[in-house]
Amino acid sequence: MTEIGSPDNGLVVLEHDSGWAARAGALTERLRSALGPTALRVEHIGSTAIPGMAAKPIFDVQVSVADLDQADRAFAEPLAELGFQQRPFHQDHVPAGSDDDPARWAKRFWSRRTGGDVNLHVRVLGSPNERLALLFRDWFRAHPEAVPAYAAFKSVLAGNVFDIDVYSDVKDPVVDLVVAVAEPWAAATGWTALAADGAPERVATAVAGTPAA
Repeated sequence: MTEIGSPDNGLVVLEHDSGWAARAGALTERLRSALGPTALRVEHIGSTAIPGMAAKPIFDVQVSVADLDQADRAFAEPLAELGFQQRPFHQDHVPAGSDDDPARWAKRFWSRRTGGDVNLHVRVLGSPNERLALLFRDWFRAHPEAVPAYAAFKSVLAGNVFDIDVYSDVKDPVVDLVVAVAEPWAAATGWTALAADGAPERVATAVAGTPAA
């Protein structure tokens, strides 16, 4: 498998591995079981969730919740038992040109670097950052012809940038461009975050304003 970047700074981009989907499926099932009903939704997101996409060998998982403070309390122990550490990242990038309140892009973040590398993003159900992660994934899944260009961009970037934070900062506006193209597709097809990838029944229940099962 072709590897681009430097393992020393955690910035390695690999060709897509067809085994990622199955491994991520097992991971999300384990997280659903460990986190209980506070986790309204657990989804494999990011580049490893897109067939054919080159990616860093780190699974991104999004956990949707009703309240971030409640999630802080409920997830601390079970995630620690699974080897996760909470990180001090409480805010997502707000897309360029948006005048949205940054508070709506709040999150909580845990990561694991033993026993399978994982970035775990906890976001509020129905928030714009929760929706963006699902839209980005689903648009690429629906447009496989766009995957090689974005994969090539990431590979070139990883080969020329030697700091993970700089890598992310350069990538953010490109993600903004992808989402700008994805929004008309979502409107035309009727795509919604609620229906993305078969949202579980407890998500629809929570959106309706009743306690999730």
